[in-house]
Amino acid sequence: MTNASANLYRILPLEGGMTIYSAAEHMELLMQALAPEVEVELDLCAVDELDCAGLQLLILAKQEAARIACDLRLTNHSAAVIEAFELSGLGTFFGDPILIKPASE
Repeated sequence: MTNASANLYRILPLEGGMTIYSAAEHMELLMQALAPEVEVELDLCAVDELDCAGLQLLILAKQEAARIACDLRLTNHSAAVIEAFELSGLGTFFGDPILIKPASE
């Protein structure tokens, strides 16, 4: 096993708002994480706001990952992410299962 193959899986936790105000910062982070033949998991459990710029960034990341043969998955969708996907109709675009947690009583 070479050093290159030892790092084939990455988990990238995203947190806070993915909005127009943080899009450039998140884009740099996402593009650095993507690489050919690498599995990248975007953990979205701590994303508390997602606007159109954030959605566009996730679309860009998914398209770039496909272009370079990187397996990009979105996981642990927060309530804000689920709401944005439902409002935009983009949930099926990403192709990742979305688990909806029961409301706390």
